[in-house]
Amino acid sequence: MGKRPVILAGMALGLLWGLGLMWLGSRVFLPLPPPMVLAMAAFPGGVVALLMVARLAQRRFFDDAIIDGQPFAPGSPAAIDQSVLTNTVEQLVLAAAIWPFAGYVLGGGVVLMLGLGFAVTRVLFWIGYHLSPPLRGFGFAASFYPTVLAALWVLWRLVTGAFALPF
Repeated sequence: MGKRPVILAGMALGLLWGLGLMWLGSRVFLPLPPPMVLAMAAFPGGVVALLMVARLAQRRFFDDAIIDGQPFAPGSPAAIDQSVLTNTVEQLVLAAAIWPFAGYVLGGGVVLMLGLGFAVTRVLFWIGYHLSPPLRGFGFAASFYPTVLAALWVLWRLVTGAFALPF
């Protein structure tokens, strides 16, 4: 099988994962204040990012070729880790911009599922990338699409009047 079918299959599975997270999260009621739920949702992704930074620091410390901050060799395990970290930070920025309002409109359960799902799928993205770059498709899609779906769901509720802003 070529690279594109593997990536496409991962993307399709990632979309299904995202739909499942949205469905499951919409059925979870959390009697907690929104800031606490948002902090709980953000923490797992933060821990995964911390592990990625730590792994890169460990690679630099034990490799004389990169200990002084030299660029990583293209395609090297360290370069893959750097790419994974960069993409994870990009997605965490999206999460920080979208999840708070999504939690307000859709409920804390949705945001908590977004956070837990994000951490799991970022690790799968990281592992998949190291095994074979096309295998990263699922991890990427399964961490990105839920945020996209949450944003679209919020917009849908606002446009259809299913949620009214308190003005």
